[in-house]
Amino acid sequence: MADGGDGFCADSELSEVLSKLWDMDTNKCYPGEEYEIDLQGFVRNPREVQGDYARRHLFTWVDEDKLYEKETFRTFRALLDNYELDVTEEEEVTWEERRENWDFLRAIMKTEVMQEAHRFLASKGVAPEDDDDFMKMLHDIWFRLYRRKGGRGQNSCSFEHVFVGEGRGDDLIGLHNWVQFYLQEKAGNIDYHGFFRRETVRDDEIVRLIAMQFDWQGQKSKPMCSCFIGSSPEFEIAAYTICLLLDRDGKMDCKIGEYEVELTVHSFGRQRKLGTAYMSASRLY
Repeated sequence: MADGGDGFCADSELSEVLSKLWDMDTNKCYPGEEYEIDLQGFVRNPREVQGDYARRHLFTWVDEDKLYEKETFRTFRALLDNYELDVTEEEEVTWEERRENWDFLRAIMKTEVMQEAHRFLASKGVAPEDDDDFMKMLHDIWFRLYRRKGGRGQNSCSFEHVFVGEGRGDDLIGLHNWVQFYLQEKAGNIDYHGFFRRETVRDDEIVRLIAMQFDWQGQKSKPMCSCFIGSSPEFEIAAYTICLLLDRDGKMDCKIGEYEVELTVHSFGRQRKLGTAYMSASRLY
């Protein structure tokens, strides 16, 4: 562990490999090039949605043409409408949705980020060396359905929870991805209420770690949601897969490039699946 002061104690192994992946990620996005955000007012209560301190959208604009020129973003977007919002509803996977899952996996496996993640995990003896076998492992981790509490049958999967989001009663759970947030905000489903001042790092060169509050269609609330703005799908898949396979379960500090990150990863039961995973600013007050 490396102590960065102020209570921040980075996991040195994770910091090294994730910083390497971050540096080699040519698909990550930058403000002023692919998107622009408008933080506006800040909120205080992480347990309840009480007020709206943002009159405008979080995303001022996103250059979708430039974004979807990147194959991993394009194939990622195709997955976002494949799931039932209500976590009590059983999921049914169509042939087309299966094809989209594999298209996405093949796309990310072409990137240096996933190839390096594969080499790292294989060197640790926790992933097969063969590319096809590793891709099958990724499929099982991210797209194999499981039963989440409160639902009927196979009603969830790692990808759905982390990247898409699920409705449970009056709450929205999961949804820790900036592209999905943008698309749902654009569609009028998300009403952004503001950001958490202490959990949002604004003094970095590029603001990426944001904790925010919003509601969904005026019916479901998300009192606190953390996103790593501008990250590529392959980087997030790689980061969370590495944490899962190295048994880094729970919360851990990690240095990713210039960013002091608190990585939260919770495995699901005894299965090699994710209950949740997200990145937030590691700042202690």
